[in-house]
Amino acid sequence: MNKLRAVAVAAVVVALPFAAQAQQANHGPHGIGERAVRNVVLVHGAFADGSGWRGVHDDLTRRGYRVTIVQNPLTSLADDVAATKRALARQDGPTILVGHSWGGTVITEAGVDPKVAGLVYVSALSPDAGETTAQQYEGFVTPAEFVIDTQGDGFGVVKAENFKIGFAADASDADAAFMRDSQVPINLSAFGTKLTQAAWRSRPSWAVIATDDKAFDLRMLRHMANRIGAKVTEVPASHAVFMTQPKVVADVIDRAATESPRKTR
Repeated sequence: MNKLRAVAVAAVVVALPFAAQAQQANHGPHGIGERAVRNVVLVHGAFADGSGWRGVHDDLTRRGYRVTIVQNPLTSLADDVAATKRALARQDGPTILVGHSWGGTVITEAGVDPKVAGLVYVSALSPDAGETTAQQYEGFVTPAEFVIDTQGDGFGVVKAENFKIGFAADASDADAAFMRDSQVPINLSAFGTKLTQAAWRSRPSWAVIATDDKAFDLRMLRHMANRIGAKVTEVPASHAVFMTQPKVVADVIDRAATESPRKTR
């Protein structure tokens, strides 16, 4: 009998570490379970595409989240909002909606979707209803390093020779070059489109502010985050913070998922 009891105890001791590992893999650091928001939708900004979210995606999926990345066409605000709404329609429950840069405008308009439990702005724009994206720049000075090259058809890209210093100064030369060469032009008229919704008025918000961002005046980023009542995390990073600081961004998203209510107002 003593031998049987010893064998049983040994089996339990051996099994415990594996059970703990399985629980961590399934539930993540904040205990993702029935009461947590499990879904995350990531929305990229102008002059980029969804591939920049790879590090954030991989971090969050390791924590047990279901992550969907939107590929914005950047042809108009309406088109980008439609792409985001298609992604939201695929979610099976409460969702954290995340936007970088121009993606902040997109999630502000699309985030009134009933599945959206919280919003995360990653060095992102956050207009109010009735405002345009362009209005957010009024009273602020965009750093000289950030230069948009406007094409004849009204679309714009970041000027090639300015891309690394203006967009991705803290990325490796190889990564910055790839982002430069794969950047997606945006229809600049989208910045003049008035929003009809301001999701941050009815959803809790978090903001990641890159303090070395050369696409925005730092005062502008702080002003927008303060206006929407966001919980702010500042990090020394370039405008490409969504790619260069994936753990910081993932930590904020994880916090938003933990603190957001399951039911929206």
